[in-house]
Amino acid sequence: MSNSADSPGSGSTGSGPARHLRFRPVRILTVAVFALAGLIFFTSFNTAKGTDIRTDSSLLKLSDLIQERSRKNKELDESNAALRGNVESLAESDDGSTRAQDERLSGLEKRAGTEKLTGRAVTVTLNDAPPNATAKLPGYPEPQPDYLVIHQQDLQAVVNALWQGGAKGIKVMDQRLISTSAVRCVGNTLILQGRVYSPPYKITAVGDPGKLQQALAASKAIQTYMVYVNVYGLGWKVTDDGTVTLPGYSGTVDLHYAKPVE
Repeated sequence: MSNSADSPGSGSTGSGPARHLRFRPVRILTVAVFALAGLIFFTSFNTAKGTDIRTDSSLLKLSDLIQERSRKNKELDESNAALRGNVESLAESDDGSTRAQDERLSGLEKRAGTEKLTGRAVTVTLNDAPPNATAKLPGYPEPQPDYLVIHQQDLQAVVNALWQGGAKGIKVMDQRLISTSAVRCVGNTLILQGRVYSPPYKITAVGDPGKLQQALAASKAIQTYMVYVNVYGLGWKVTDDGTVTLPGYSGTVDLHYAKPVE
């Protein structure tokens, strides 16, 4: 039994060892954690200003920004096309040029792709494979995600083959291609002349349907693509559309290029 001097309830110090109040590291760490938590709560409150900062619904997503810019570009293209039509109407009413000059200008505009083009056409449709696709033929590995989507080189292969097949004009989705058009993909979306498109992608070419389809079949790049069509289910469809009218290019023809810093 312990002496009364050593008892916790005794007010006497007696001969027992003196007990001193000491700050332990654990207590200091606890205080620091609570202080940091308070600072975080205050910062969150000051940042939120009454909104929910746990979701990104109030933030402008990059995809939304791209879609909005694509919509505005489409509106500008339509406005530009209307203005160009007005200019052409005014130019036709001007008697300052000869008939031969007018015909030559019209021919140049058709070759440049700024005028509508009517003729027999072929449409090629490319599409991503189903997300749950598996290898359909023996000897092939199970697909990686990269195998199941349309890539930039696939679209470029189709466009190049159609030009080689004697296409007089080509439309990708709803836009006419001209000599400065660039078919580019970012992720699984197509960016063409400032506008964004998602699959399926449709490419329409005016020309001799037989020659166009022969050129598609002869393309080495398309032959490689057809392996993925047969093995993993990438979309591929070629149709003879009969007589169609391609729209004229309505965007700007100004060239933009980098300049050295002076």
